[in-house]
Amino acid sequence: MSLFDKKTENNNRNRTIKRSSVQNQYISELVEHYKTRILKETNLELLTSLPQGEMRLRIEQLISQFMSEEKIILPRHDKELLITRIIDESIGYGPLEPLLNDPSITEILINNFNEIYIEQYGKLQLSPISFRDESHVRHVIDRIVAPLGRRIDDSSPMVDARLPDGSRVNAVIPPISLGGSVVSIRKFRKEPFRIQDLLNFESLNENMSRFLDAIVRAKMNVLISGGTGSGKTTLLNVLGDSIPVGERIITIEDSAELRLDKPNVVGLEARPENMEGEGEISIRHLVKNSLRMRPDRIIVGEVRGSEAFDMLQAMNTGHEGSITTVHANTPFDALRRVEGMVVMAGMDLPSNIVREYIVGALDIIVQSTRLTDGTRKIVSICEVYRSESGEINIDEIFTYRRKGLKENGQVEGSFEPTGKIPKCLEKIKMYGIELDEEIFKG
Repeated sequence: MSLFDKKTENNNRNRTIKRSSVQNQYISELVEHYKTRILKETNLELLTSLPQGEMRLRIEQLISQFMSEEKIILPRHDKELLITRIIDESIGYGPLEPLLNDPSITEILINNFNEIYIEQYGKLQLSPISFRDESHVRHVIDRIVAPLGRRIDDSSPMVDARLPDGSRVNAVIPPISLGGSVVSIRKFRKEPFRIQDLLNFESLNENMSRFLDAIVRAKMNVLISGGTGSGKTTLLNVLGDSIPVGERIITIEDSAELRLDKPNVVGLEARPENMEGEGEISIRHLVKNSLRMRPDRIIVGEVRGSEAFDMLQAMNTGHEGSITTVHANTPFDALRRVEGMVVMAGMDLPSNIVREYIVGALDIIVQSTRLTDGTRKIVSICEVYRSESGEINIDEIFTYRRKGLKENGQVEGSFEPTGKIPKCLEKIKMYGIELDEEIFKG
């Protein structure tokens, strides 16, 4: 190719880029213009109450009417883009809509208006999508929190909220966040995970899944331990699926995330204090109240403080088969953390009495971890028990042994039994559940 030809090709490419930029700017101006007309000339409340299909059709009719009145002609693709953007920004969540609608994306992290990260298949990556400016981000935050009766401003710069589909949202605005508004969205599947999904993800193996199913059906008290994003809530949902039909389940959460596909489930959600510092309903209040609601099982999304004592008390006083989660990196750390939470409850008890109380309540600790390659594994299943001599023991029943990294960066390892036969096997058999001892032998 000659120098003249190269120069001509570059000029053509630059003109194409320039035309595209001008066209995008034109579309953006039309979006703002028609959003304003829709707000002024229609009953927005009536419009947003329509089903999604009817609402889109009505907006298409309005835009076509406006364009006809103003004698504006657009190619079909640009008109579709125009309508989609108007819907997203008027009654949706703007640039976040395609990310929220993508089932492969599990987390959306907005660092500022032009920097949005997404977690996809366990890996964080920068998204090409961005907001126009800081005010655009604030507009979307307001759209999220307003229907929930929450507000975010200089006097209250942090807020927790939930999208209609159950996705969890945390937002922080200046002056607390230094580089602009920060938003974190933890998405959830429309269909809850099943044990088969975890097997497909290789988060555990078949023998581990059979053991977990058995301990839940046999009403063992289970503590799920793990770090942030390690899959604790997902595992909690999966274990809840093993609860026999007919049992009454009370779920207690800070922000409702659990989706148990059972007929007799009562969900309770904590409430933060209002602007006057009143009206707070804590997890501890809900745990205490749940005991008056005739529960067969109590499931607490996460224990973080003094409610741990009430949860253990429930486990110790006939509410077997209860499940909860805690932030900890190992099963031993999980016990230590629960011990610290009991102390936070103001119980003036010696540490050895507190530990005996914990061991009397808990049967199984399941440790979940997110590995360096983004995959989530159940790396340990332990049994907690008091020996005949009175010592507190933690026996590991199954473990995940890491062997290194493959060339593609994936963690290489295997799930293995430790060879220890769980003490709870007798109780499992009492419930008519048969587990072959061979699955525990290394």
